[in-house]
Amino acid sequence: MAVEKKIINEEQPESIEVILRNGQSLRIRPIRPDDKKRLEDFFYRLSPRTRYLRFQYAKEHITEEELKYFTEVSPPGRYAYVATVGEGASELIVAVGRWDMLPDGKRAEVAFTVEDNIQLRGLGTVLLEELSKAAFLYGITAFEAQVLQENTRMLEVFDESGFRLKKHFSEGVYSINIDLKDQEEYEKRQAYREHIARSAGVKRLLCPHRVAVIGASRNPDSVGGALFRNLLKDGFNGVVFPINPKADSIAGVLAYPSIYDAPGDIDLAIIVVPSEQVLDVVDQCARKNVGGLVIITAGFGEAGPEGKDRERKLKEKLLSYGMRVIGPNCLGILNNTPDIRLNGTFSPVTPPSGNLSIGSQSGALGLALLDHAKSINLGISSFVSFGNRIDISTNDLLEYWEDDKNTDVIVLYQESFGEARKFGRIARRVSHKKPIIAVKAGRSKVGAAAATSHTGALAASDVAVDALFRHAGVIRVTTIEEMFNAAEVLTHQPLPRGSRVGILTNAGGPGVLAADAAEGLGLKVTPLSALTQAKLREFLPKAAAVTNPVDMIATAPPESYKKALSVMLEDPEIDSIIVIYIPPLVTKPEDVADAVGGVLSSYIGDKPVVTCFMMSQVALADIRKNARYPLRPFVFPEDAVQALSLAYSYSQYREMEEGSIVKFPGLNAEKIRSAPWVMEALKKKGWMMPEESLGLLREYGINAVDTRIANSAEEAALQAEKLGFPVVMKVRSARIVHKTDVGGIAVGLRDPDEVKKAFSLMKLKIESAGFAEDMQGVILQPMVKGGQEMIVGMSQDPLFGPLIMIGLGGIQVELIKDVAFSIHPLRDADTDRMLGQLKSLPLLQGWRGRPSADIKALKETLLRFSSLVEDFPEIDQIEINPLLVLEEGNGSVAVDVRIYVRPPL
Repeated sequence: MAVEKKIINEEQPESIEVILRNGQSLRIRPIRPDDKKRLEDFFYRLSPRTRYLRFQYAKEHITEEELKYFTEVSPPGRYAYVATVGEGASELIVAVGRWDMLPDGKRAEVAFTVEDNIQLRGLGTVLLEELSKAAFLYGITAFEAQVLQENTRMLEVFDESGFRLKKHFSEGVYSINIDLKDQEEYEKRQAYREHIARSAGVKRLLCPHRVAVIGASRNPDSVGGALFRNLLKDGFNGVVFPINPKADSIAGVLAYPSIYDAPGDIDLAIIVVPSEQVLDVVDQCARKNVGGLVIITAGFGEAGPEGKDRERKLKEKLLSYGMRVIGPNCLGILNNTPDIRLNGTFSPVTPPSGNLSIGSQSGALGLALLDHAKSINLGISSFVSFGNRIDISTNDLLEYWEDDKNTDVIVLYQESFGEARKFGRIARRVSHKKPIIAVKAGRSKVGAAAATSHTGALAASDVAVDALFRHAGVIRVTTIEEMFNAAEVLTHQPLPRGSRVGILTNAGGPGVLAADAAEGLGLKVTPLSALTQAKLREFLPKAAAVTNPVDMIATAPPESYKKALSVMLEDPEIDSIIVIYIPPLVTKPEDVADAVGGVLSSYIGDKPVVTCFMMSQVALADIRKNARYPLRPFVFPEDAVQALSLAYSYSQYREMEEGSIVKFPGLNAEKIRSAPWVMEALKKKGWMMPEESLGLLREYGINAVDTRIANSAEEAALQAEKLGFPVVMKVRSARIVHKTDVGGIAVGLRDPDEVKKAFSLMKLKIESAGFAEDMQGVILQPMVKGGQEMIVGMSQDPLFGPLIMIGLGGIQVELIKDVAFSIHPLRDADTDRMLGQLKSLPLLQGWRGRPSADIKALKETLLRFSSLVEDFPEIDQIEINPLLVLEEGNGSVAVDVRIYVRPPL
């Protein structure tokens, strides 16, 4: 909230879409002077009891003066939000929330009214949330409310809000103080409320009882014809109504001319009509009170200016009606669970039922995904093609799948992100329960040429997506094949508990390939224990290798697979097993599959066993289909190993503590921000002066080297003597970013004469480089001995927000590129994850006899750095390079820092 206060424009948005706890969407907007008639109608639709609870007396009429007072508001003195349904002349107000500023200018009195027929859906809570956001922008830090004792629903809204409350009861009225400054518990509860609401919105679409297909066709080869027949063919456990004004029946089912003619309530309408008819159909569905929509039709935002305009109008209609929608321009939806069996797609194939759920932004790719899932017999629980995602998006789907008992693994195909930061928060929570596999298309490099700092250059292109996925525990794959390989393992195998892999094969070559791939992907292929080797020797031929990989040679019969796999499963020093079979003439693959499957069917442990039958896809399909025990073999060992390594990486993420955001005692952001020198530095767009940047670090408890300013050679010599020799001299400038490139740094200056000479030479070099006007004196610092040079930085990504970087520092940082990124804000556990990604970590841990660096101090610096980024959203880029990490126990020291400020508009 403190961040929003500083960066958000005070002009409030025209409207906000909110989701109620039953999944319904509503529009909330600031009240307007032209709302007088709507507010009057709203007042007279309220029951006498609701009016009494709001005004605390039996109010029967509302006057023109009151309507003017309530609708003509101007913040911060008075402000109000209304929740509305409908559009234009048909727009109705269904709820109001308002505040009136109290004399101290820091508190405001709030009041809420919700129409009777929409109460108990969380609308009062939503209004409180939106009012609190707006109030904080105007410096209001607390709300006051007067609530009658019998108004239990309003009391519950405040009690469940998560804000810290103070209550006083007198003469039947509660006086309630709501502290808007304490956000921690509120944010937790707000996230949970949003989870419930968004999950309910998706459930309304995926679990309907009565479905209408508007545009159902008698032609089975058309989209409307294929989709309607899929609903019938796959046994939808509900009622289906074909809507077509030109047909009496479709596929033997009575058809209806319009949605109005369909009997009873309609939970879901699937729209398959030409794009120019969609808006009228949406109007009809709204009048019919249809629960939700899936719009298959293309010709919207993807289809040029006319389509974009049509999509804009569609969004406005849907928002005014409060309807949830998937699409437009999508393949449809599939709920493959036995109690629903909803195939609302026009796909020619239906995969088997299973525990994998898929969300795809591309409809065409969605067809391929369903087809491939069927070809490998991979079971699907639900599938959503969200197309242009004007409403339901990946975030909504994750909220639903998080609690869906039929979904164990989630797969996403993303071409772009909408609310990327919210995706990160939701995915991080979900991935601690269920694996999320994602293919993110569009890995091209963008923006690197415009980057002006090391951090900006290193953070360009696709690294932001990688940071987001890693931060959230999302398993990122680069191809569809990798996606299905990972899904095969995660849907059918337990997670590996460690990195130790046992390899069982009947051929040496594939075993070596598997071992090489394992070592390269972070898995360990270590020799088996003496006991396990002895047990294997009891039945394997002398020519067999029993170390690891276990090569039983080509003549190994199915019984050897059975015995060897059983022995390896018993070995506590093996965490997972890869079984490889290459078909010789002497054994049949079906017999080996039965032998391996028989062992696994009776195994009650928790080791994953991945199989690889090096055969054609056709032969492999027969194995999958006809084996007595279910096996999901890969064709090549490298694919099996990669899938297993992804499962292990995810297992490691699950095992790590989620951590928490650290709050440092004594750190007062408002006090720091109000310091005159800080206020002045934040007003100017551009790079802060070096001493200002270092000073801001010190305010946040980050140790920075002593720094002095000098504007002449003589003054430089004097300041150097005060610091003590040797010293470093650097150009002082708000424009010269890379000092080394223009001769703007001199090190190891040992006496006043060297300082004076260095000053004159530096000035000459900078003048010859064309930066004479940009040099504003020099800064001097003492030479800091020892320590490992590191870089800590942040750059703002337009979609993902601040990206925080840690890596090996110095002037070669962009050449070496040993860096790790994370999404802001950092939790304490994130520092370990980031450092663990660095190849240079051993340098900090005491590599080859070097003293260990103060890693604890480095991690604290990262967390304090993240706090600074949180409190100063005006900072567009910040980079400490180098940050010298000293020997263990001696802390760290920032030597050079650059901060680029972009003040809010």
